[in-house]
Amino acid sequence: MKTITLGSGLDVSRLGLGCMGMSAFYTGSGKDDAGATTTLHRALELGVTFFDTAEMYGPYANEELVGRALKSRRDDVVIATKFGTIRHTAGDSMDLDGSAENVRLSVEGSLRRLDTDYIDLYYQHRMDPSVPVEDTMGALAELVEEGKIRHIGLSEAAPDTIRRANAVHQVTALQTEYSLWSRDPEREILPLVRELGIGFIPYSPLGRGFLTGTIRSVDQLDASDFRRNNPRFAGENLQANIRIVEHVDEVARQVGATPGQVALAWLLAQGDDIAPIPGTKQVRYLEENVAADGLILSQEQLAQLDAVAAPVGERYEDMTGVDR
Repeated sequence: MKTITLGSGLDVSRLGLGCMGMSAFYTGSGKDDAGATTTLHRALELGVTFFDTAEMYGPYANEELVGRALKSRRDDVVIATKFGTIRHTAGDSMDLDGSAENVRLSVEGSLRRLDTDYIDLYYQHRMDPSVPVEDTMGALAELVEEGKIRHIGLSEAAPDTIRRANAVHQVTALQTEYSLWSRDPEREILPLVRELGIGFIPYSPLGRGFLTGTIRSVDQLDASDFRRNNPRFAGENLQANIRIVEHVDEVARQVGATPGQVALAWLLAQGDDIAPIPGTKQVRYLEENVAADGLILSQEQLAQLDAVAAPVGERYEDMTGVDR
């Protein structure tokens, strides 16, 4: 597995592992911790060193799972987790809180659940419009000085917010949805993070599983699966968006790969400062995803994928929480 260096000197595997679906939001989440642990261990064997979790995944259960699974290899891995969507200052309610007090309460909880003395990369999960980002970054900078976190990240932040945050302390990585399914970052975000020397972490690089070509109806998803309420998976939108997978599948047939591998290879071709974090609970899909690291698409194939039309529908039912 190739490696890249993010922002202020954080080395990670070129493909990471998003751990959210092991514990939350997707069909089958939280039902097989043993299988998820096997997947985490297999990722290590395949050279994956970058693991992404968050306190709200579960909530809390995913951090505990990741902490248990990786404890014996702690010095060999980069663990990224996130805060800011649980208000520990108000009874652990699900709400945005970027206050310095909440930063402190959040990091102590994550350190305990991950069973570690430090967090490699600590993201603000969503921006809190009621707290200036300078205040949040000041609290995070103190944690860096204390050694509790080593690098600071932001997730789904707007360009002006990124600039303001980076003026307080170097931001190592920005995490935002990016794939053939969601190309919005190409307009402003990617040029900006490259200007500022910030690494870029695409989450949902397989379009929430859609780009694998396996989803044709929401009836395939559990009643609790949040994709049932995602506009891109709804009714006529879903049927219209299947055309994207058909284009990806055409390239996949040309190169003898799966649609998911082609989608990841396209993303990796967008720059050496990008480290996607495809998520899975199962070893077979992990192995398929990791194999994309060695798949090289021709310029003609990349152009063919570049020409794919944008999906129909917003990427969240409520878009007010992103890009701010």
